[in-house]
Amino acid sequence: MHKKTLNKKIKSPIKKLKWGVAGCGNFAEHSFLPAVLISRRGKATSIFSNNKQRAKQLASKFSVTNYFSDYDKFLNSDIDAIYISSANNNHYEQTIKAANAGKHILCEKPMAITSAQAKEMVDVCKENNVLLSVNYVMRYHPIILKAKEIINSRMIGKIISISMSFNINLPPSENFRYNKKLSGGGALRDLGTHIIDLLLYFGGEIEKINGGVDNIVYNEEVEDYAYATVKFKDSGYGNFNVSYCNKRALNRIEILGSKGTIAIDNFIGAKNESAKISIMLNNEAKKVFRKRGNKMIYMLRSVQKSFLKNKEPLVTGEDGYINLKLMEELERQCS
Repeated sequence: MHKKTLNKKIKSPIKKLKWGVAGCGNFAEHSFLPAVLISRRGKATSIFSNNKQRAKQLASKFSVTNYFSDYDKFLNSDIDAIYISSANNNHYEQTIKAANAGKHILCEKPMAITSAQAKEMVDVCKENNVLLSVNYVMRYHPIILKAKEIINSRMIGKIISISMSFNINLPPSENFRYNKKLSGGGALRDLGTHIIDLLLYFGGEIEKINGGVDNIVYNEEVEDYAYATVKFKDSGYGNFNVSYCNKRALNRIEILGSKGTIAIDNFIGAKNESAKISIMLNNEAKKVFRKRGNKMIYMLRSVQKSFLKNKEPLVTGEDGYINLKLMEELERQCS
C-alpha cells in the first residue's frame, strides 16, 4: 500500500524592501513611517536627519535599527530604497547622491527647486539604472483610479473641463514652507503641484497655463493663494485654485465630459472621511460610490511593487519634471 503524498506548494518568503528615510518632518513621522510599519513588503531600516537627536527619536519610536546625521554613512547602510522627505531645497542633492549609490528613490513633491535640477535628477537616475518616483500620493486612491478608468473608457466622452480646488488653513510659522529659499514657493508649490499632477493624469498633456499667485490673507514672502487655467493638448480646459488661508473649504474635483460628468468629494485634504464619487451619464441614473482609504498606504504598496520588480512606477521622475516646468511658467507670469 502506497502512502499518499501531499504536494503542498511552499510559498517563498516575500522580499521586503529596506527603506532609508531622509528627513524627519511631520509627514515622515505621521504618514510614511506608520505606513511602512504595517507594510508586508517594506521595512524602515535607516533614518537620516541633520539633527542626530531627531533621527534617534524617530528610530526609537518606529523600532528602526540605524540612524545617522551623516548622509554618506546613511547611504552606505543596509537599504534598497530611499524616501526623501526633507525640505524641498535638499531634494536635488540627496537624490543625485542616492542615485549614484544605486538606490531607488521616492522623492517628496515638488521634486526640486527648479526644473533644471529635476531634469538632471531624472537623467542621473536613468544613468544609474535606478527608479525615481515622486510622491503625488493622490493618484493612488481607488476613487482617483476609478475616475481615470472611466475617462479612458470614454464613458463621459471628450473632456470639456476639469475643475479642482484644494484649500487649507496653514498660518505662518517656522514651517519650511514659509521660507522661500527652502521651499521655492508657497501654496502653488505645496498644494498646487498635487492639483497639476491630477490635471495631467486625467487630461493628458498641458500645452498652455495661465494664472497667478497672490497674498490675500497672510503677508509673507511666499504666496498664500494661487489659481490657474490650463489648456489640454487633446481636449478642453482645466482650472484650479489652492490656498493656505481658508479654515473651512469645500474641496472638490469636477470632470465635465461631452457625455457625462464625474464629481469627487471628501477627497482632497480630507482625512478619515469616505471619499465620494458621483457619476452622471447621459440617459442613466446618477450613481454614487464611497470609499474610505489611506492614500499613503495605497501609494506605498504600488511603489514597493514597482521597486521590487524593477518596473516603472505609476508616477515617474519625468512627471515631476513636467509639473515643475508648468509651475515655473505660472510663476514667471507673476514676476
